[in-house]
Amino acid sequence: MASRVNVCSVNVLDNPAKFTDPFKLEVTFEVFEPLAEDLDWELLYVGSAESEKYDQVLDSVLVGPVVEGRHKFIFEVGGPDVSKIPQDDIVGVTVLLLKCSYMEQEFINIGWFVATEYTDLELRENPPSTPILEKLERKVCIDDVRVTTFAIQWDKNQQEEIPEVDETDEVSDTARDAPSTNVDNDTDGQVTESENISPTRNLAGLLLRLISFTYILF
Repeated sequence: MASRVNVCSVNVLDNPAKFTDPFKLEVTFEVFEPLAEDLDWELLYVGSAESEKYDQVLDSVLVGPVVEGRHKFIFEVGGPDVSKIPQDDIVGVTVLLLKCSYMEQEFINIGWFVATEYTDLELRENPPSTPILEKLERKVCIDDVRVTTFAIQWDKNQQEEIPEVDETDEVSDTARDAPSTNVDNDTDGQVTESENISPTRNLAGLLLRLISFTYILF
């Protein structure tokens, strides 16, 4: 069944920011038919490319009831709990995922790489063994977005069908004017280095994590 919700754009506000600052996302979406249930938005921070056990759900919010038309809201959530991140993974590159579900069915996830590094040149060249959090800057790489959509049942009476995965090049057709929504997908499953972030030993693992989210429903 055709999607009843189209995510038009997701703009990352206050970017770059201090590592300890909250994340702020301005989400714009349109609804083609009134929705009987709430939309469940969730923001997830990948603590380490090595294991999903370090993933942190930063927050979730229910939006509804939702009528036909265009809607916008600011999703502001606190940063990750540093005590739950392996010390070697605090500085470097990780992944931020925004997911949206309807009736407990995920129909879209949007992923960005996030680069965390010191603002001080000396600290960048000679990083301390224990990260100094107040000296770290976080930058969400908005030019390298990964978007995956899933077919779901929008009506409880709808005949059950197998979800299909659609990796799109942009959040939507209307998002072409929003630079934060451009996408460069690895549709063939090959791992490549992004030109927008600094090389890291975990980049291949992070790319594989992004690819794995594409097929998580199966």
